[in-house]
This record gives sequence, structure tokens and C-alpha cells, in this order.
Amino acid sequence: MIDATHAIGLSVSLSLASAAYGMGVRDVDGGAGGRKPNIVFIFADDWGWGDLSCHGSKFVKTPNIDKLAAEGTDFQCFNVNSPVCSPSRAALLTGQYPARNRIFQHFGPLAPTRKRGMADYLDPNITLLPKLLKSAGYATGHFGKWHLCASDLKDAPSPKKYGYDEYAVYSEPFAGIKDSTNETFDRAVEFIEKHRSGPFFVNVWIHQCHVPHYPKKKWLERFKDLDERHRVYAAVVAEGDAGVGEILAVLKQLGLEKDTLVVFSSDNGPERTLEKSKKKLDGLGLYYSVGETGGLRGRKRSLFEGGVRVPFICRWPGKVPAGKKNDSTVVSAVDVLPTFCVLAGVKLPSAYKPDGENMVDVLLGADRKRRKPLFWQWGGSQKGDCWPRYSVRDGSWKLVVDFAKGRLELYNEADDRAEKVDRATQVPERLARLRSELEAWIKEIPSQAEEKRKNKRRLVK
Repeated sequence: MIDATHAIGLSVSLSLASAAYGMGVRDVDGGAGGRKPNIVFIFADDWGWGDLSCHGSKFVKTPNIDKLAAEGTDFQCFNVNSPVCSPSRAALLTGQYPARNRIFQHFGPLAPTRKRGMADYLDPNITLLPKLLKSAGYATGHFGKWHLCASDLKDAPSPKKYGYDEYAVYSEPFAGIKDSTNETFDRAVEFIEKHRSGPFFVNVWIHQCHVPHYPKKKWLERFKDLDERHRVYAAVVAEGDAGVGEILAVLKQLGLEKDTLVVFSSDNGPERTLEKSKKKLDGLGLYYSVGETGGLRGRKRSLFEGGVRVPFICRWPGKVPAGKKNDSTVVSAVDVLPTFCVLAGVKLPSAYKPDGENMVDVLLGADRKRRKPLFWQWGGSQKGDCWPRYSVRDGSWKLVVDFAKGRLELYNEADDRAEKVDRATQVPERLARLRSELEAWIKEIPSQAEEKRKNKRRLVK
């Protein structure tokens, strides 16, 4: 139940957000008393939609993230814009589909990255979320994973070039964090303490649940009743959840809870499990990657929901409704930039064209349909449920296709979130409309095949 004070504040916030959307103005201040909110964005790695107690997992325990959900809103129809790491993260920072910026798959060493038709790195000169927030007076920090450039590109632009005042990452070529599982949280806590006067924006891009797995004895002991592989995975998740608890604890200690929007999400669905892969570098391998999708079809690398629907839990006491589950509004990673900019009072550059939309009204409690369709492109492995090359979702309908092989399937996500019943032959007019939307979008973005041809003369010998 919402008390009178909360109701009035929420009503005013919703009115402002609605006006901002309707008039195209993106400079609405958020925060109590006009104060711009601090923003903490915790972005996990290969953490599946079902890898939460509050999402029904039968073996992992996530008390801190569950608490975040109980005190905030769980957006259960949130999609990232790629089923793998680098493009998913690029979409978050740019508010644009990653293919627009020639990021089709994950960044690896320079030679294979160029063979995929990709840029060497995310362009630091385009419109970027940290730069926009910095221009509004935010202290900006980035800690943990990076993965937005070729891993062996020595002259790649550092996170500073993207608008971060402070950073420490464990990804090459800027690796400065030695313990990827714990130090990311420690650095983020230090940043929050240092910039407690606010406003601040900090990315906490954690290692859990990517391989190699590094389960600690403390957490393994807690799950000793599970079988070997589930014990390891539960220990990894538990350590990540404990880190989230550290972030929440420091915000409470500093009296910043009501002034801070905290978001927990993941870059894509859970990794596949491989029976013969027990080791990975200095840790444990894919044998132990038994993450859950919560009944969704597909996993990492798939354009089915199990690959691109991930947790998105937001807490901002007194603003974001507590204990709510929004299972009707489709929200996406490309919406983050325009939404955060409204909260921060930042007007977007006139030449910038976001693919996402302002979701402040939804964040503050509204239930509505998104106004823009969502699109995906995938150029990697096509094994199993990874076969779709493109996808589009408009309303509750989602089309997945491989035009080259003449394969397509159509699903109504409203009553078939597991994507079990192909409706392609049942609603031909719907199929034709979505196909037309998708074909028009494909013409807008760089062609991966054409970019591969361009990159041939740039390949490292």
C-alpha cells in the first residue's frame, strides 16, 4: 500500500515524466527535493533470468538481490540487445543497437575481431551514457569487466575516454583488478564512500557467473548438500549476491538509500553446460555452468528469450514502487540511456537518435506497452537454439528468422513465454508485418558480411 506522501510524490514524478515524453523534453530532474539521484548499475555476467531465489531457483540462494526486489520493482520482461557480452554492454552505454556501431559479437583478439567484421573498439566519440551524466555534474566510475575493445589492442581508448572519472577493470588490455570476484565490489564501495556528497554514477560490472568459476571455500561449505556442479554454481552466485549486499550496506550506512537508484541486471542468459569442460584457465569450466533460464527457451548466444531476457531489478525508495512485479511492460537495455538522462536532467544531443525510449514513467510505477519495436542481430554460432540470425518483437509478438536458410518462427510472448508454439502459419498478416519491420531495420544497420569484406585488408598478418 502506498502512503499519502509517496502517492503525491509519485504522482508528481509521473506527471513530469509523462510531460517529458509527450513534449520531447528530456531534462526532468529526479531525486528527493529535486536532487539528482545517484545511480548504481550492477551488471552481472551470464547470470540467467532463473538464477535468483525470487525467480524460483531450486538451488541458488540470493537473499540480498531478493531484498532489492522486495524493496523495489522486478521488471520481468526486460531484454538485453544481444545474447553475448560486448554488444549487450555497448547497447547499454549508447542507447543504440550494437550493430549500428559495428559490434556484432564479443571482442576477442584483434585478428578474429576484424574477421567478424567488427570495429576494433566501441567508438568513444559517439553519444555515451557516462559522458552525458558527467556533463550533468555526476562523478562517474566503472569497476569490473570492460570488454569493449579487442583484448590485445594496446592503443585502445581507456575507460577515461568514455567519460569515466575513475575506473579499475579486470579485462585486457586495461587489467588492473587482480581478484575479479571480490575486488570489483571493494572498488565500487570505495567510490561510493568517496563521492557520498553526490551525485554519482557507478557501473559495477561483476564477474559472476562467467567462466572461469572461482568458488570460495566459505560458499562451497554452505552448499555442501548439493551435487558437485550445482554446489559450485550456487557458491559462485552466493558470492555475487553477497557483493550486492555490500553495496546496499554502504548506501544504508551513508544514509544514501533514498537518494540512490540501484539496478541489478545481467548482460545475457546463462552459459551452456559442457560435460568435458571441468577446467578453464586457472579456474573451473563449463561443466559447472548450470545456470537457469526460469523455463525460457535458449541460453547465451540465442535470440530466444533464454538468451536475451534477464533480471532487471530497480530500487529507489519513495520513487520506484516497492514489492512490485511488472510482467507486462517490455523494457530493454537501449532504454537505459534515455531514461537515466531524464532522471539526471540531461537533454540529449539534437543529432543523437536513440533506439530506446524514455521509461521513467514505467520505472516510477506505470504499466504500459512500449512504443518502439525491438530488434536483434546475431552473427555467431547457430548450434541448437542459436540458429536465428535476426529477431523483432513488437507488442507481444516476436519473430525469429534465418533468411539465408528460409527459416522463421513466430511467438506470442503474452501467453507463451517459453516459446513452444510457433504461430507463423496461424496469423500470416502478423507475420508479414513483423517481417516487413525487420527487413526495413536490417537495411538501416551495417551489414556484417559487408564489414567482413572491408576488414579483410586490415587483418593482422
